[in-house]
Amino acid sequence: LHFLAFSIPPATLARLALRFRTTPALFNSHFPFNRRFRALFTMASSLAPPPGQSAAVQPGRIRVLKEGSAKQMGPVVYWMFRDQRHRDNWALIHAVDQANKRNVPVAVAFNLFDQFLGAKARQLGFMLKGLRQVQVDIEEKLQIPFFLFRGEAEENVPKFLEECGASLLVTDFSPLREIRKCKEEILKRVSDSVTIHEVDAHNVVPLWVASEKLEYSARTIRTKITKRLPEYLIDFPVLLPPKAKWVAAKDQTAVDWDNIILEVLRKGAEVPEIEWCIPGEDAAMEVLMGSKDGFLTKRLKLYSSDRNNPLKPKGLSGLSPYLHFGQISAQRCALEAHKVKLRSPQSVDAFLEELIVRRELADNYCYYQPHYDSLAGAWEWARKTLQDHATDKREHVYSFGMLLNWRWSYMERCMDS
Repeated sequence: LHFLAFSIPPATLARLALRFRTTPALFNSHFPFNRRFRALFTMASSLAPPPGQSAAVQPGRIRVLKEGSAKQMGPVVYWMFRDQRHRDNWALIHAVDQANKRNVPVAVAFNLFDQFLGAKARQLGFMLKGLRQVQVDIEEKLQIPFFLFRGEAEENVPKFLEECGASLLVTDFSPLREIRKCKEEILKRVSDSVTIHEVDAHNVVPLWVASEKLEYSARTIRTKITKRLPEYLIDFPVLLPPKAKWVAAKDQTAVDWDNIILEVLRKGAEVPEIEWCIPGEDAAMEVLMGSKDGFLTKRLKLYSSDRNNPLKPKGLSGLSPYLHFGQISAQRCALEAHKVKLRSPQSVDAFLEELIVRRELADNYCYYQPHYDSLAGAWEWARKTLQDHATDKREHVYSFGMLLNWRWSYMERCMDS
């Protein structure tokens, strides 16, 4: 019993406590090992989430950015940004859970920036087509309204919170400075009554749980992440429509997706959209587990040997665009990969290394290294190596024009020939 009690993560014990409270028959006199399970129940009860915390999401996945002073409970708003999906989304799960606890409605809001991180038509078109499906799924399957704003989030989000009288804003997590600055500004502008929670719905192990500092390499962060996987690599609870319904006219949430997408594509169409990658959650799940050409169902065994060979694209998972835009959860990918590990253990191990350790190392770097997008953010040994070899004779020398037109790339020359 002692081994069992101390090997179960606190978040799991907390969920056990909540379940046991509604299952008194579990402890009747006919149940075997009655006293032992009573002891486990007592321990679990002491670890149950206090009021205001989520029973559906591990407390370590949530950060309180601002504690509000609201006495009267207003609606909950989930500001969706990085995790653009209705399935397997810890931020959405937390928002609905908190709305149900307060017996208030919940809404999802997405803010479309006019200019963001150099994204062009190819990226924005893919994102918007995925979001169009997100709105349909959230409104039809979960009966939650989806609002789309355009312009500066620092203005739109506080304004919407004030208009609807929200008491809680839930946001997903991004390590990038632009989004962090945006959140800091929103914190200043919202009413004192509004509480703000940030949920890491992108990483399997939340960034701030995995490490509190800049990690040197995959080697240094791997052990830290691996030891937390039993606690955080768990299945998602079933997400049901919230108890309280948002009262909003249909035209308030209507989005003219066709015109928005057309405008974006016309504005930055230097590079045409790709046709081989269909946007959206359903397409992402098809790439992961489809019966025709799914990564885990048909191509997994190729991953360990072919993933770094540009001449063998079937060796890749094909999931990167979906992971980048949050159209599929890395945690879902990992859970499904674990189920088929016996079929191809080397490929699954390699996939999980890239999916979890390497991805989350990148988030760690961007969060803890303020100069993540310049050479100033490189480790000293890397900068020193560049300086030491700056005058070395090069086997190949390229002009600026050749670099600009990718003439240095063997693959590019092959496609042109």
